[in-house]
Amino acid sequence: MTTRRGGFTLDVSFEVAPGEVVAVLGPNGSGKSTLLGTLAGLYTPEDARITLGGRVLTDTAAGVGVPAHQRRVGLLSQQALLFPHLTARDNVAFGPRCAGRSRRESLAAARERLVDVGVGDLADRRPAALSGGQAQRVAIARALAVEPELLLLDEPFAALDVDAAPAVRSVLRRLVRDTGQTTLLVTHDVVDAVVLADRLVVLTEGGVVEQGPTAEVLARPRSAFAARIAGLDLVAGTASDAGLTTPDGTTVFGLASEQVAPGEPAVAVFPPSAVAVHRKPPEGSPRNVLPARLAALEPQGEVVRLRAAAAPGGPPWVDGLAADVTPAALAELGAEPGDDLWFAVKATEVAVHPRRR
Repeated sequence: MTTRRGGFTLDVSFEVAPGEVVAVLGPNGSGKSTLLGTLAGLYTPEDARITLGGRVLTDTAAGVGVPAHQRRVGLLSQQALLFPHLTARDNVAFGPRCAGRSRRESLAAARERLVDVGVGDLADRRPAALSGGQAQRVAIARALAVEPELLLLDEPFAALDVDAAPAVRSVLRRLVRDTGQTTLLVTHDVVDAVVLADRLVVLTEGGVVEQGPTAEVLARPRSAFAARIAGLDLVAGTASDAGLTTPDGTTVFGLASEQVAPGEPAVAVFPPSAVAVHRKPPEGSPRNVLPARLAALEPQGEVVRLRAAAAPGGPPWVDGLAADVTPAALAELGAEPGDDLWFAVKATEVAVHPRRR
């Protein structure tokens, strides 16, 4: 599928199996919203073939383009976007009515879906009388009331407060699992992906850079974005007998976690907890000793994450690497943003994986 919007081009190809929940992740501007809009029929692609349950929704070569309201695709966005003049029940019944069902059938479906999402007692309230979490539950009920063959979720918890989001996430997880609802979820939050998704697709600059089962992608990321959300450090380069060679010729010593041939595109991955931080170059067992300039201090619960920038004269790929230290270790180190430090990682802590596109 190729879709162009202004100067941006989305060029992707992947499948979602019936009943599967797939999360699409990527940095801002990677094409996530363009993907959902194209699948929903809101954007016209330049070159695409989109099928759903054996039906052809889009085939540019054959001139096929099913209108959005006939696709049986449900779309739930960050904002509930409920009709302010309708009750919760009538908001949910609106979709089935537009699909041609009788008023009686539509209201019955609305009552059932509202009970499913835990707000059956709020059926007579208008949106102004609902909290953010309650409104989003009604929006979920509305999306499911049309019995979509594909449910598209566009950052559905982003606008909720920290108390409402977990409850709504739990409701949505139960519903998609119980009903076997085929779902495509766009999110920036790794918690959404872990809780809801069977599989991840990672987009960067309009293309798929990696995809696979959720646990596998987060444990062995092939892209910088996936590594960042998984809380891991990642260095790209080519595989070597010693581990990895970066574009500037630096060797990152590590262990191949699977079959990867020397010269093959690869990534070296290690957790920030495996990084020791020093004021001077350390001696002894660590094999990877990297100059770094401290860019930021990020509290992470019981540890503090030290975010690195490239040091003058040092390798540029150090920029963005992280090290986790205890508050006591940070106090002993006495480091502040702007200080020059040394990051050290044992080769046994570094896993080298093939890099796929």
